[in-house]
Amino acid sequence: MEVLRALYKTYTGVLPDSMTLLPLSGSARKYYRITGPVTVIGCKGTNVRENRAFITIAGQMRSKGINAPEVYAVSEDCMHYLQEDLGDCQLFAMLGPSIKSGTFGESERELLLKVMRDLPTIQHRTAENFDFGVCFPDSAFNRRMVSFDLNYFKYDFLKFTGLEFDEIRLQDDFDTLTEDALAEDNHTFMYRDFQARNVMVRDGDPWYIDFQGGRRGPVQYDLASFVWNAGTHFPAPMRRELEDCYMDALAAYGDYDRDKFRTRYRLIALVRMLQELGAYGFRGLYERKRIFLDCLAPAQECLKGLLSDGFERYPYLESVLQKVTELDFPE
Repeated sequence: MEVLRALYKTYTGVLPDSMTLLPLSGSARKYYRITGPVTVIGCKGTNVRENRAFITIAGQMRSKGINAPEVYAVSEDCMHYLQEDLGDCQLFAMLGPSIKSGTFGESERELLLKVMRDLPTIQHRTAENFDFGVCFPDSAFNRRMVSFDLNYFKYDFLKFTGLEFDEIRLQDDFDTLTEDALAEDNHTFMYRDFQARNVMVRDGDPWYIDFQGGRRGPVQYDLASFVWNAGTHFPAPMRRELEDCYMDALAAYGDYDRDKFRTRYRLIALVRMLQELGAYGFRGLYERKRIFLDCLAPAQECLKGLLSDGFERYPYLESVLQKVTELDFPE
């Protein structure tokens, strides 16, 4: 806190009036709302490379006209920084009552469609003349990163459930899924954790945060992250409307085959779902964090929807996931 206090004084010329720790989420980073002549958010990071990635990506986004927080000041060791305060209006919190009822009002629907129209711009314009070498922990969605995601599911979710499974047969399908996921090279920015919890709403417009894990990768990953997220668990008609809106907006960045896009989108959505289950397993089943435990049942429903058309190329993985949908998780 003392480093952030000193950084605030360097930026404003005076010490802050107050510093309030904001609620912690999934990461170990700490955020403080710092008040005084200017109200800012102070971040105490845990990794210099991760901090540099956020600061650099934020600058790139803002230079392209994308709604991302401005970074005002950075400590010499790059472990602390001050950024723009976007307020307390988080999209996920706004959607809370509608998520429970499964019914979205017109104003909420329009805001979600705004986010979908923004996403292709974020993915394409952020990538323009951008050095992906700054990204953390790696520069691209590559074989190593896909392997991390799949093993996250296996070791941090599947093994915690107690389900019996054949590790060799599962790995065979993992190998095939990895090859399919990397079949196309991509030159677009992959936000990595594009979800309603990472969207703030200010003056009716969406603003984007927590993109420090971004890297070069497939555009389908971010769409799947948002539309198939267990925290929001959109009804199928809403998912289709959001997907269609996104694809309409994507057309501004070049011609593409929608059927081919949907085929690749579905397998990338499977990779993302496995990564998400890994997070729920580690943060929920292992660390017992309530926010992640509460996502387990909705994640099962999302998984059922994703499995509804089957995955012929990954038959053993599909059979394991069917068993996952039938589990009873502890409260």
